[in-house]
Amino acid sequence: MSHNVIGGPRIVLRLEAVAAAAAAVAAYAHLGGSWAMFAALFLVPDVSMLGYLVNPRVGAAAYNTAHTYLLGATLAGAGLVLGSHGLLLLAALSCPHVGFDRALGFGLKYATTFGDTHLLVKRPAGQK
Repeated sequence: MSHNVIGGPRIVLRLEAVAAAAAAVAAYAHLGGSWAMFAALFLVPDVSMLGYLVNPRVGAAAYNTAHTYLLGATLAGAGLVLGSHGLLLLAALSCPHVGFDRALGFGLKYATTFGDTHLLVKRPAGQK
């Protein structure tokens, strides 16, 4: 049995993700970030999937930490408070990846299996 986000909410969530990614890319451009650095670091959050080598609980925690807008917001806040251009660039680098993943339908993980996300839960029939 699967539980999916469908219909209008699915479209809104994906459009929201595209908008967040686009806004972060615009912020990165405004901050004068290097596009070579952007390309080189775009997939770095996916390194967090290595946590699944330990177990699903550790994997989900690592993945979710690297794949939430909260990380970018925290970096941006710290960058503003500390006056750190580098932290602002890192904030602007973290959000496009999250938005891209969410636009493709990849969500935050549950500690069950890698495929169980806040957008899609795959469970055996009869299990709630």
